[in-house]
Amino acid sequence: MNQYVSRFFVLFAAVMFLAAPVASYGATEGSFSYHNFKKPTRCAVCHRTIYREWKQSMMSRSFTHDWDDVEYFKLALPHAEKFAKVAGVKAGCVACHSPIAFLSGDIPPKPPKAGTRANEGVSCEVCHHITGSTEKEPYNFSFIIKPGNTMNGPRRGVRSPAHKVVYSKFLRSARFCATCHDEKDPYGVWVKETYREWKAGPYAKEGVTCQQCHMYRSEGKAASMGKARKNVAHHIFHGSHFASMLRGAVNLALYPKTERLSKGARLKFKAVLFNGKVGHYIPSGSTEERMLWLEVWAIDSSGHKYAIPVQRKGFRGEKYTIANSHAMAYQAIGEIMGIKNFKGLKRDGDLPNGARIFRKPFFDPKGRMTVCQWYTKNNSLVDYRIGPRQTKIEHYVWRIPRRVKGRVRIVATLYYSQVPSSVGKFLHLSRHDYEPILVNRASFVVHVR
Repeated sequence: MNQYVSRFFVLFAAVMFLAAPVASYGATEGSFSYHNFKKPTRCAVCHRTIYREWKQSMMSRSFTHDWDDVEYFKLALPHAEKFAKVAGVKAGCVACHSPIAFLSGDIPPKPPKAGTRANEGVSCEVCHHITGSTEKEPYNFSFIIKPGNTMNGPRRGVRSPAHKVVYSKFLRSARFCATCHDEKDPYGVWVKETYREWKAGPYAKEGVTCQQCHMYRSEGKAASMGKARKNVAHHIFHGSHFASMLRGAVNLALYPKTERLSKGARLKFKAVLFNGKVGHYIPSGSTEERMLWLEVWAIDSSGHKYAIPVQRKGFRGEKYTIANSHAMAYQAIGEIMGIKNFKGLKRDGDLPNGARIFRKPFFDPKGRMTVCQWYTKNNSLVDYRIGPRQTKIEHYVWRIPRRVKGRVRIVATLYYSQVPSSVGKFLHLSRHDYEPILVNRASFVVHVR
């Protein structure tokens, strides 16, 4: 082959490479650049309603949200930079909380206050460029992504003047959500299993997916020039950060043995809780920090309140499911932040003693309860959460004080919080991140003779 022919083949190969479509890649740090992804405001030109919904969602705030900001920059990142075992979380956290920063190799990104493109969080072009997963059962940002002018959508036969649209079965599946909502930490511990909880439960067997609950549908248009449809998916992604989603998620009822007693008698009753609406465990996701608890109070005719503690059942690890104002935990926070002689924080925050907590505690390599999921070596001691369509029954006995007489109201309240209040206050989080959110309430009245 002479030099002219050789040059022709080199030129031909180069032209063919440039003309070929961009190859698909798994989520690999630095495999693309920010320029490969359009800004959400560009999508908003046509998809106005969806953009406004997305702006309200945790998807848009997955990097800028107060707790996510603090957890990464004050805890996960400094820990990763000084402890080799967890070094991977420096990039791993960002892969799901700001995928375009991860894919662009912007590791670590600048904090939210810098206003970089990392602040876009999980944007339109992230989800609608994902074509599949490298894993049969996805986890740990195992999505395959292909940026370009082709958008993956949930409908067949859609045409757009702005870009190509292809139908994606994967986009409609629960496996799509699993790429980020299920996670193993550096110790090989499952620290998020929302997809796997769903798959093992009744809703998966009935074909009810994540999107059907978290992306409810109604009449509308996906794009301003598009067709009016009866089932447009909303992009607010309601979850536990929305009080309206939590309200009534678990049914609650009280059953007293009697409603008339004498002074000094013992009042016996039970609380029955039924998870009839949540397709996975509650709490789910980051269960090292999520809290669901039931507190029960007696309120006499004078307005005095008496906390009624839950009766113990005697199962392994139960002490972590009953509020104790003297129990301390989260010592790793002080170690990571370099605080000398840090004794930890109140394990259960501001909960009244004896409240039943529905949780799955995580423990660090030193055996201490932790909210650092990347530093979790064991979380199998006890799982006292409420599974889909599962019932929990809690028993109570209250010896009525002799000074109490007349009408007494027994009130049981089920609350939820994203982070223990002790952690939230210590790290100066927004009150919304740790204040109790009402899930349900039940009551009955007894008369003391």
